[in-house]
Amino acid sequence: MATEKNYDFLQLDLNTYEQEPIHIPGSVQSHGVILTLKEPELIILQISNNTQYILGLSPEELLNQPLSKLLDSEQMEHFVDCLNQETVQVANPIELAIASSEKTRNFDGIVHRQMEVLILELEPTVSERNNFYFKFYNLVKQALSKLQSAYTFTEISQIIAKEMRRIIKFDRVMIYKFDEDKNGIVIAEDKEEHLTSYLGLHYPALDIPPLARNLFKQNWLRFIPNIDYQPAAIIPAHNPLTNEPLDLSHSVLRSVSPCHIEYLQNMGVKATMTISVIRNNKLWGLIACHHYTPKYVPYEIRHACEFLGQMTSLEIASKEDNEDSEDKIAIKSIQTKLVEYMSAEENFINGLLNNQPNILNLVNAQGAVVCFEDELYFIGNTPNQQEIQDLIKWISQNVTGEIFYTDSLPRRYPEAEKFKDVASGLIALSISKTHNNYVLWFRPEVLQTVNWGGDPNQSIEVIEDGTLRLSPRKSFELWKQTVHLKSLPWKPWEVNVALDLRSAIISIVLRKIDELAKLNFELERSNQELDAFAYIASHDLKEPLRGIHNYSNFLIEDYGEILNEEGKAKLKTLIRLTQRMEDLIDSLLRFSRLGRVDLMLQQIDLNIVLQRILDLLGARIEETGAVISIPRPLPIVYCDRIQLGEVFSNLITNAIKYNDKAEKLVEIGYMEASETVTFYVQDNGIGIREKHFEAIFRIFKRLHSPNKYGGGTGAGLTIAKKIVERHGGKIWVESTYGEGSTFYFTLQKAN
Repeated sequence: MATEKNYDFLQLDLNTYEQEPIHIPGSVQSHGVILTLKEPELIILQISNNTQYILGLSPEELLNQPLSKLLDSEQMEHFVDCLNQETVQVANPIELAIASSEKTRNFDGIVHRQMEVLILELEPTVSERNNFYFKFYNLVKQALSKLQSAYTFTEISQIIAKEMRRIIKFDRVMIYKFDEDKNGIVIAEDKEEHLTSYLGLHYPALDIPPLARNLFKQNWLRFIPNIDYQPAAIIPAHNPLTNEPLDLSHSVLRSVSPCHIEYLQNMGVKATMTISVIRNNKLWGLIACHHYTPKYVPYEIRHACEFLGQMTSLEIASKEDNEDSEDKIAIKSIQTKLVEYMSAEENFINGLLNNQPNILNLVNAQGAVVCFEDELYFIGNTPNQQEIQDLIKWISQNVTGEIFYTDSLPRRYPEAEKFKDVASGLIALSISKTHNNYVLWFRPEVLQTVNWGGDPNQSIEVIEDGTLRLSPRKSFELWKQTVHLKSLPWKPWEVNVALDLRSAIISIVLRKIDELAKLNFELERSNQELDAFAYIASHDLKEPLRGIHNYSNFLIEDYGEILNEEGKAKLKTLIRLTQRMEDLIDSLLRFSRLGRVDLMLQQIDLNIVLQRILDLLGARIEETGAVISIPRPLPIVYCDRIQLGEVFSNLITNAIKYNDKAEKLVEIGYMEASETVTFYVQDNGIGIREKHFEAIFRIFKRLHSPNKYGGGTGAGLTIAKKIVERHGGKIWVESTYGEGSTFYFTLQKAN
């Protein structure tokens, strides 16, 4: 009966639950015998307690005895030769014949080394071995031929299920594939007609605990011929050389976990053979073979099935890589175009967002955000700005790799549930963790129905003390789940192409930085050349200008009596113009020197500097009657004494000059912050309209005619601005037109 129910417990961490140490069960399956041997003497240290039935000798008769008690001299010599192989498992199986009082039995001897001992497992061989082997060889050869001719990953899966069942003649063979959450899905199946199909059913990750997955990675094949066997205990239980339980991770006879036995009983299965499918050193899936009555498969056939499983792993990896090849080609094309767009744009982000195709097409997302240098750039359907900022904060604190992706963001970041409609799926690509630069892609929630082979909730049991433990499910009846808070999954190549984009962005950003550095270098060089030109030009111009000025004065002094008034007036105008030109050249010369002279930075008491400036301006202050007030002594700051004096000089001069009040007031003071000091020079003068606040700092920019307010070159504030900026500070003005102005500038505090 089908059931519909919503649940979200499947993301539970398997490692937090009680796990049975299945690699040290202390017993083996009873269809074979296990011995541990001390090398090189080959003394029997441990043995399973079923030897009487299989070998005709009790364990007590064999313990601490040499292996030669079981094998004759010729076989011992052959056995030792096998052990001298570079890899001992290559010799498996070693054909052995052991005589007892009743008869001589043939065995497959399977050896490996573990915990400083040699482990020998003996399985009785079938009587018609040779005929069966050659028949089986042809079956494997046919299977390989079909595998190699398959075109798709799905086709391969179905072929291997069918051919594997043809070889071992089990009732059912299934191919499982694990998803990102380690849940399994049956992707191919071959079975007896009367059996219910499991094709398409999902099985929770809890069905295979981490220890069992680890053993599947170590051993390609796990065989249980009869789940109703009586376990044969290992005597003694602990390895005498290490005093530890015998590790049977690589054993073919390793006893089965009671939990797994119960699981198989609930399924009605009597015999199983499981072959691992491994890709990129990860457990990709399983070939699961079920039989509903006990069934034994000889070691050599199992070994060949293992070989078939390894070939399947290679073929599946190859074919899976070729799946969706058209999509992959299209994505590569989009990637190439995006790189072209980014390279052509001044700002690479425009190349990602403002063309077709764009960044959304790269990974088939419905929304994306580029976070770069504290700015957010949006495209498509995304969470809002505050939600993005909060998400980036969470990513920066919780994600360590270059890329993070999930098809269920709310499970990892619960706050995402409120914007699940646009961002249940996320790829977060880190460009720079230091600067919080990211590219984020989003996919919306897509409700999905998953068909489970039984209720996965039954895989967890709450025991009396409230803790949880894994438990075999009782039913494998179809159980439907409606999955919420999940998007369509990100495909591996979509994740890879996103990661490739990171390299492209970093490459382009670095190239832009390099270009900017070169541009800045050229600009700096041009400025230096311009400064040098201004210095040389102004210096060289002064000499002829001074000559014109002096000769004009000479003309008036020597020929004033013969010149008419018009001629004298023209000469006086010439003198005035040359004087103004000299003032302009002096200002230009001082300005150009500012960029060429090194600052003499030191801790300076500005009270001394200010007093010197007020002394120099004393005549003008006295002439205008200006009242200078300093509410409190100025602090000590780290600056160039001469240049700071020029700043105060320019600001105080302007405060006196541009003042039409009868009582001219000038106040000089400062305000302190944690790291800087803000100085101000305030006046009650004519004020400045707001539209001129920036313009007044441009060189030779004057707001009045040359003859008004005592004239001036218009370079004073420009020079003050350059000096303050060279000290790492800034300068600005606040003013009310007609009421006065306040100039502010900042300097660093002294240490």
